[in-house]
Amino acid sequence: MDYLWTPWRYHYVTGAAPEARKGVPAALADWPGDLGCVFCNLIAAADHAIQSGVPADSADSAAHIVHRASACFVCLNAFPYTSGHVLILPYAHESSFADLPTTTAHEIADLAQRMERIFAQLYRPHGVNLGMNLGEAAGAGVAGHLHLHALPRWAGDTNFMTTLAETRILPEDLDTTYLRIRKAFQGE
Repeated sequence: MDYLWTPWRYHYVTGAAPEARKGVPAALADWPGDLGCVFCNLIAAADHAIQSGVPADSADSAAHIVHRASACFVCLNAFPYTSGHVLILPYAHESSFADLPTTTAHEIADLAQRMERIFAQLYRPHGVNLGMNLGEAAGAGVAGHLHLHALPRWAGDTNFMTTLAETRILPEDLDTTYLRIRKAFQGE
């Protein structure tokens, strides 16, 4: 029998760290709130840390926020489909793309374009998935706060592990992905 070790999921699976289920990284767990949304909690915990004197780079690193724009931010997906998987989200808790202010919708599109360029530079993928699942029936895991998934894809990147065992193999850990994408954003 083969074993795949995924220690980063322990707290999530066991519930040993309820702040992880709220979207708050352990390093930012002193944030006392709960806004009822993992994405709102993530940005609020990072902002709280910054307001408490933690350097912005350290707070964003703990939250895996790779880029902040005026109306949106980009963070790593904590449970990625593949290495490089990011989420582009408005700061505002909004479930409808149609109801976003035009400037916010345009900023999401601009950030998606930037991510496509960054993926080409860092990962040289054969393709890129960009997409939103709006509403639970559409497959949204967090239906209340819209987010655009952006991830690099390669021909043949779905193998027997995914197809038969429903298990993904990720060649790059989240901290390495964070550093690479953050550096690419800063250099763009």
